[in-house]
Amino acid sequence: MELINQHTKKIMEGCKERARAAGLRFENESLEYVVTNRDLLELSPKIMIPTLYDYWVHDVEVLKGKGKYELYPSNPYETVINTRPAISYYNDNNPDWLNVMIFYHVIGHIDFFQNNLYFRHTWDYDFTGEALSDKRVIAKLRSEHGHWVDYVIEFARGIDNLVGYFPELHRLFPVTTAQLPARLDYYFDVFLQSVRKVKTSEYIKEIERYNQCLAEYAHLCDDMFFAEVDRRHPEFKALFVKYKEHKSAPPVDLIQYILENSPFLNKEENKWMKIIIEVIRKTSLFFQPQIRTKIMNEGWASYWHETLFLQDDRIEGHEVDFARVNAGVTAMPRVGLNPYALGMRMFYAIEENANKGRITWDFQRLKDARQREKYDGTLGRGREYIFHVRENHSDFTFINQFINQDFVTQHDLFVAGRRLNEAKMVWEYYVKSRNSDDYRQMLLDGLYHPPRIGIDHEKGKRDNALYLIHHFEHKPLIKDFIANTLMGVEYLWGGPVELETHEPLPKLTRSDRPKSAAAKGDEPPIQWQRVVYTMKERKLSRRIAA
Repeated sequence: MELINQHTKKIMEGCKERARAAGLRFENESLEYVVTNRDLLELSPKIMIPTLYDYWVHDVEVLKGKGKYELYPSNPYETVINTRPAISYYNDNNPDWLNVMIFYHVIGHIDFFQNNLYFRHTWDYDFTGEALSDKRVIAKLRSEHGHWVDYVIEFARGIDNLVGYFPELHRLFPVTTAQLPARLDYYFDVFLQSVRKVKTSEYIKEIERYNQCLAEYAHLCDDMFFAEVDRRHPEFKALFVKYKEHKSAPPVDLIQYILENSPFLNKEENKWMKIIIEVIRKTSLFFQPQIRTKIMNEGWASYWHETLFLQDDRIEGHEVDFARVNAGVTAMPRVGLNPYALGMRMFYAIEENANKGRITWDFQRLKDARQREKYDGTLGRGREYIFHVRENHSDFTFINQFINQDFVTQHDLFVAGRRLNEAKMVWEYYVKSRNSDDYRQMLLDGLYHPPRIGIDHEKGKRDNALYLIHHFEHKPLIKDFIANTLMGVEYLWGGPVELETHEPLPKLTRSDRPKSAAAKGDEPPIQWQRVVYTMKERKLSRRIAA
């Protein structure tokens, strides 16, 4: 692995100038390395961070990668990591025209890393420098404690997807806008919507009642308004007090809770383990935004490598070569998902819609397909708007807001289904739906969404256990992972661990189902039951919750 030569570095700096002229913003310094395939195989398990701590699983992944490469050799065009300065890796046999295209793609990534708000907790420090320091600390601990270091790493990595990423962002960057009085905030945002679940018309009437009260009685309004609330809803006061008590407790993720409260880890002879667990947690927090912005990030980089390279005079004579490479990267598959292709087309669609004024309410109200197709408000704000989208969205909000029927129809997208052809004994794929709601839901279902695990302090007190509650979202935990994960948590906690979750009841056979439903072929709804897994002395048991 070595730095690119001066000729290639000059090409990169020229690409940076043109990218800045187009509106991209990024720091001046960057490091570009030429790597061999062997280098890439060794870096990949470390998420391309050369200074990341050593761990035996990395060696296993390197061996697996070498085996795969012998069967299916392939050369990635580039890899870029979000460090200070940004580091990127390239093959040593790229021609200059291809490097121009790749450099524009990399610059798009760097611009995304350094401007998207989901990455803001990574902006102020050099992760590679910290990783090197952590690597040396772990190496020293390994020389003192041997293979126990790897056990701690493995157990902590088993739950490192449960880190409180959003609470951490909120802690580092608290909301500074003016706040409503706590009682008023709770009444309108929680009590009416979540507790009483009032209709929209009733909610608006309450807002109007408060505004009228404020206009008539000024500073006496709150007392008068809530006197009427207490009369209508006698339970409001008690619920508000309970809400304040609950809200005052800062949210703590599982790793953080174990670090602070584990009787085992807080023994003097075991405190060295906390250093390792802190490293695992910090590393996970660093990579959380990349997992949550994959489609946006790759789409943004693909949008810019295509846009800028097509305007670059260095494409002359290589148009066909570029078309072949670009199609391989950004082709939209008929079945499956290519984040480069989907994200790029979404940014193009957003830019076009913003240019034509289709992000306005006037356009959204139109129901006629022909009117929507011909609508042109000529606002010309497309480029400005996609920069706003790049800054403020994650994959979830990006898909939820911008995947609509116009986009699905324009690109002939659909949700594919699979069925067994019993005559030929083969699986057949078919078009299940072309509805944008179904396509959007399919994309959302495929996004990174770790389980939400809470801690019940009261239930755990009975046996000095750690009582975990899976906040169920109609997605069961994967049973194969429960035993090993809970065994690791039991070790770090130093006592029994209980996990409360939901699992589906066995499906009824066709003969057990009602005749009317069986005749129609309707699938019965899934029935869920609450279960509790207990890991005690490395033995797992399961019981139905009362």
